[in-house]
Amino acid sequence: MQGLRTAGQLPPGQKVLINGAGGGVGTFAIQLAKLADAEVTGVDAGHKLDVMRMAGSDHVIDYAKTDFTESSNSYDLIIDCQCNRPMRNYKRVMAPDGALVMVGGKRILPVLMQGPLARFTGEPRTFHLAIDGPNIGLTEMKELIEADKLYPVIDQTYPLCEVPDAMRYFEDGRHKGKIVISI
Repeated sequence: MQGLRTAGQLPPGQKVLINGAGGGVGTFAIQLAKLADAEVTGVDAGHKLDVMRMAGSDHVIDYAKTDFTESSNSYDLIIDCQCNRPMRNYKRVMAPDGALVMVGGKRILPVLMQGPLARFTGEPRTFHLAIDGPNIGLTEMKELIEADKLYPVIDQTYPLCEVPDAMRYFEDGRHKGKIVISI
């Protein structure tokens, strides 16, 4: 939700790509983009393609087989839960006035540098970090869930005593959607 809000109003019909779409954040992002009438492409591991389709993705890409930054497609908004590519690669597939919103990943500095660089280069595309803070938008998400317009995709539930196992499962990238810890 923060990623979509950070990029501004998303007009119907916009093309949205979500990198890391098969995880907990990505499955919510797919659904929220579809609620805005966007055409959604989800990118993740091959074993997550089914969950991306189930969440509403119009197109799915297995990152191990296809590098979305090498395609001829153009996206109005890229929501990236991984941010594991150089900025020049993202720019290749961004619409001329497109936006990239980084929700997770390790390449924060290159995204932060795009704003100051744009002042000198005249770059019309925008680059953002989704950093509104914790719990922003939870009330709206709760309302959407209660109205059956949004649902959490839950892969597995672990008891509190098995948190190390849950973390290993998550770190291995095997999860589809959210992992729940029961207390």
